[in-house]
Amino acid sequence: MRPDADGRRGLHAAIIMDGNGRWATQRGLPRSAGHRMGVEAIRRTAEAAPDLGIGTLTLFAFASDNWKRPQTEVIGLMRLLKAYLRSETGRLARTGTRLTVFGRRDRLPAGIPEAIERAEAATAAGTKLSLRIAVDYSSRDAIVAAAARLGPEASRADLDQALRAEVGGPGDVDLLIRTGGEKRLSDFLLWEAAYAELHFTDRMWPDFGEADLAAAVHDFTGRDRRFGGLKPVPVAA
Repeated sequence: MRPDADGRRGLHAAIIMDGNGRWATQRGLPRSAGHRMGVEAIRRTAEAAPDLGIGTLTLFAFASDNWKRPQTEVIGLMRLLKAYLRSETGRLARTGTRLTVFGRRDRLPAGIPEAIERAEAATAAGTKLSLRIAVDYSSRDAIVAAAARLGPEASRADLDQALRAEVGGPGDVDLLIRTGGEKRLSDFLLWEAAYAELHFTDRMWPDFGEADLAAAVHDFTGRDRRFGGLKPVPVAA
């Protein structure tokens, strides 16, 4: 655990929130119902995170590749994002949660970039949890953009700093969770998750809650993180 860019201490946990549509389909509901229930899971998870030692929680809400989905679903997701910002900003501010949204904003529907700015400003003083939400985000695109700005002489440290500036936040991910049973990273924080511990669960995101997050953190604490090195070997007397 280390301080992040805002001085908080704690784990940086990132979650690929997968399974909303399948959760709804299995229940004979429209996919939009699964997305709405997914918002409830965001609230539960953010509320549980600080007591589990998480200082930064980064959520993958909408990938750049998700623009390929049916237009009706994309419109519904954008409306849900706007409604979330409107309804949750006050609660986040009261609970000491700082909200930041990263990814492209130039392709978002009118009104949403402004709503993001208002929510970020209203929660800027939060120190209990840094809640980061990726919207219209592609890790590959972020890496390419940062590298192009720096030029061919850039070092790894230069690129690391450029990416931190690109997406904000503390940089390296400690624990990356994916719900919904799939086992892939889907272009999410590829640079930042280079040494993350991965935790996959079959739990669909709308059903994810405090117990699931606690189980993932417990699993993480039992991992042996060597970052490419080896543990010292005791010398026999």
